[in-house]
Amino acid sequence: MRRPLLAAALALLTLAAQVSAAGAATISAVMDQGVRITLPAGARDVMVGNPAIADINVVDSRTAVVQGRAYGVTNLMVIDARGRTIQNSQIVVSAPEVNRVAIYRGPGAGAGQANVANYSCGPRCERTPMPGEVETEYNRYAIGFTSYAMRAAEARRAVAQNGQ
Repeated sequence: MRRPLLAAALALLTLAAQVSAAGAATISAVMDQGVRITLPAGARDVMVGNPAIADINVVDSRTAVVQGRAYGVTNLMVIDARGRTIQNSQIVVSAPEVNRVAIYRGPGAGAGQANVANYSCGPRCERTPMPGEVETEYNRYAIGFTSYAMRAAEARRAVAQNGQ
């Protein structure tokens, strides 16, 4: 009677260890920032469930950087050479909690939408458009960020073409 119980207990422990290895801890990332993670041994393929929420850059066979792209929850899967899932972690992307101020003003433009303005602070506060803001306000401030990125890309192309 004890032998079947012992065998069943060992089988449950083995199964629990396999589930634990495949389901690692939650990865917390901040939007527009990266967090370094260690990949399990034998990792071959690394995938993110929703790349609009988070992205991953593999540095080497044991290191990767998860980048928060938008608020939300998705998952990270690591596959070995035999096609087995060796890690399946949840990624939670949230707003920065330090050096940030959100100002709420009156009712928003639509039902259930707040009129919010976000600022990054340190040492002074600068307007930083974030998802969730009223679209017209977001677009008003986001254009400066997108045009800056476009100008930087144009400068990189010009330098590459001129060989400097």
